[in-house]
Amino acid sequence: MKREKIVVTAGTFDILHPGHYNTLKYAKSLGDKLIVIVARDETVKKIKGRKPIIPEEQRRFMVETLKPVDKAILGSLNNKLEPILNIKPDVIVLGPDQKTFDADQLKKELKKHNLDVEVVRCKEYVKCPFHSSYDIVKEIIDRWKKGEFEG
Repeated sequence: MKREKIVVTAGTFDILHPGHYNTLKYAKSLGDKLIVIVARDETVKKIKGRKPIIPEEQRRFMVETLKPVDKAILGSLNNKLEPILNIKPDVIVLGPDQKTFDADQLKKELKKHNLDVEVVRCKEYVKCPFHSSYDIVKEIIDRWKKGEFEG
């Protein structure tokens, strides 16, 4: 019996936008099962210098409801590689603008743990008016200042 090809991707997924969906759809196309690691609130604070707008469990739940995703889990507070070491994926997909991981460095680190994983970067960057939590929040604030949320 053929073993399922497991793909993993990770991210903050604070306010979902088309770029998130595109990366998830691409990741799912590379295997049979897609597991998404959602960054913990504390991890987001360390990486981005701010806490996420949406709490971690709500972000995890929303990601798991997306069609390409088979399962979403929260990342580790101790070691960012811990979930990957537990899952032992065949493929890891990095987002087009994800700077947390360098593909070659990640492969080397995983080899130290006897994991030979294909690491690929989603090349297509979806250009849309609001492609980050920052853009979305800025737009909400601008509209609020204009009084568009009155009444």
